[in-house]
Order: sequence, then C-alpha cells, then structure tokens
Amino acid sequence: MVTIRMARGGSKKRPFYKIVVTDSRKPRDSGYIERLGFFNPRATGQEVRLELKQDRVDHWIKEGAQLSTRISTLLKESAKTAVAS
Repeated sequence: MVTIRMARGGSKKRPFYKIVVTDSRKPRDSGYIERLGFFNPRATGQEVRLELKQDRVDHWIKEGAQLSTRISTLLKESAKTAVAS
C-alpha cells in the first residue's frame, strides 16, 4: 500500500521533515517514490513552516494513497492558510 507520510531529517533536537510518498512497509527514513514538500516544526519569523505540492498530493490521493494522521492534520492546516491568504 502506498502512504503519504513524513521522513525525518535534520540534526539531533532540530527536526526537519520531508513529506513523501512511499510504500507503507518501508522504514520511516528509507527510500521514497516522490517528495511532495516539507514541514519545519521549528520555523520562526519569516521561515516557511509548511510547503506542499498540492497538485501532486491530490494526484496521489486519487491513486489510492493513504494519509498518515499527521499529514491529514497538516493538509487541513494548509487549506485554512490558503483560504486566509
């Protein structure tokens, strides 16, 4: 099954996550099919916190990809931000 989830990057105590499409059986940080964006939970000031390629996310959802719980929360957050802009 294909899943949209986060892969951790960054250094110790400074997480940075790539939002990726991957096979659900693979380990968290192993290879992925496509990178859809990133999430920076420690963003401050003018730094970008969340960036997504929304057209590609929609494509993968139509293809049957499942969303992790955190990704579904982030998608709702990005939708609210897009409406407010």
